[in-house]
Amino acid sequence: MAKAETLKPRLPRGFPDRTEADLLAQGRMLETIRQTFDLYGFEALETPFVEYTEALGKFLPDLDRPNEGVFSFQDDDEQWLSLRYDLTAPLARHVAENFDSIPKPYRSYRAGYVFRNEKPGPGRFRQFMQFDADIVGAASVAADAETCMLMADTLDRLGLGGQYVVKVNNRKVLDGVMEAIGLAGADKAGQRLTVLRAIDKLDRLGADGVRQLLGPGRKDESGDFTKGAGLADEAIERILAYVGFEAAPHDGADRLAFWEKFFGSWHAVVGESETGREGIAELHAIMRLCEAAGYGHDRVRADPSVVRGLEYYTGPVYEAELTFPVTNEDGQTVRFGSVAGGGRYDGLVGRFRSEPVPATGFSIGVSRLFSALRLTKSPLVEGAAKPGPVVVLVLDRENVAEYQALVARLRAENIRAELYLGAAGMKAQMKYADRRRAPAVVIQGSNEREAGEVQIKDLIQGAQAAAAIASNAEWKAARPAQVSVPVERMVEAVREVLARHFG
Repeated sequence: MAKAETLKPRLPRGFPDRTEADLLAQGRMLETIRQTFDLYGFEALETPFVEYTEALGKFLPDLDRPNEGVFSFQDDDEQWLSLRYDLTAPLARHVAENFDSIPKPYRSYRAGYVFRNEKPGPGRFRQFMQFDADIVGAASVAADAETCMLMADTLDRLGLGGQYVVKVNNRKVLDGVMEAIGLAGADKAGQRLTVLRAIDKLDRLGADGVRQLLGPGRKDESGDFTKGAGLADEAIERILAYVGFEAAPHDGADRLAFWEKFFGSWHAVVGESETGREGIAELHAIMRLCEAAGYGHDRVRADPSVVRGLEYYTGPVYEAELTFPVTNEDGQTVRFGSVAGGGRYDGLVGRFRSEPVPATGFSIGVSRLFSALRLTKSPLVEGAAKPGPVVVLVLDRENVAEYQALVARLRAENIRAELYLGAAGMKAQMKYADRRRAPAVVIQGSNEREAGEVQIKDLIQGAQAAAAIASNAEWKAARPAQVSVPVERMVEAVREVLARHFG
């Protein structure tokens, strides 16, 4: 009979595996975020990975086909389903479905994986985690200001104080700019979205890259071509002049004069656009609220470069950007960049209802923020590793039940423990315990069993002592960090080992 072909183990591109150490470190980070959101009165919600594609609707990133930008499939009823692209559209569906039973304004936070059917690359995944906070049912820009404050407080509590800035813009101002360059009206919606996505890439591609995307298009390093917005040169330069305006005064500058010039430049760009002027007024209000609460321009400030690429934003938009330098793949020193972003999306919930439902919120890119905390050697992610389990060795196969009873004693006292389940001898079992990062092993041969005892070997102290012992014979004679105790004292002796090394 022919031998079956062995499958090659392959991880799909853009879908990472993650180890226990990463999961534990990330868990500590997520708990800090959760506690901060709780402090602001937000409550937890979980939505499923899968939604009806129509619930994501026209707000999908590319709509030429159902699975362009998202992963989609049909169920038995031939209904199109999609893996969620973000956590905002599912929230809109949940609020609309439970509108009469939830309190409004509704403060909600959600954490979970989202999926993008896009080309993966360095640092870009098809599956990644987001952590969102949203306020639904509040039309006041006070909700937007509070969202910006929450972003700042979250980063402070994660130990990133002084290393970030929350940058705020308003899509209404951008709509005013669009009107000024002749892109108003429903027939220009696609072109407007292309422009917004191009501006959103300013930090990553620079002015020249964005200029190409606003014009005929851009070819990236791999040779892939992205079609541009097709704007005239005059319109391109007007947009670049607007988004490139310096976002903060230099040290020692006249701050009042700077901000007058800053917002004055915006009024000049939007001209007589009512929408644009309304956006500037809302932005002024957000800045005043943040300033009154003690959030100065070093933490929250207006910035014209913030766009956010998704179409559903209708008002203020914001991003939390880390300002410390890192070295990129080309050896160049650059800023770390954005770790969170969001904005107001007053039309999203209203797709499911006859009346408008205002909403605002933001999303944290968990993986990117986790990388930032690692770079800053945050104690949240650099904390001591969890010790492995105490391993009970199996020396006499016919007495496995008695070894299992020893494991059960340890677990009953809330001590992490496991029975060695392999078929190897004692030497290999000790190697296994080392690889499991076991702080100790429990040894019971026939002599110990007859005497009603077990041996407890402290592997951490033993490794330290063994390093100072010159010969193998000397090591065997000394048996470093190994003691015999009655079975009744096994739990107590193991606790002493754990206390010695882990407090």
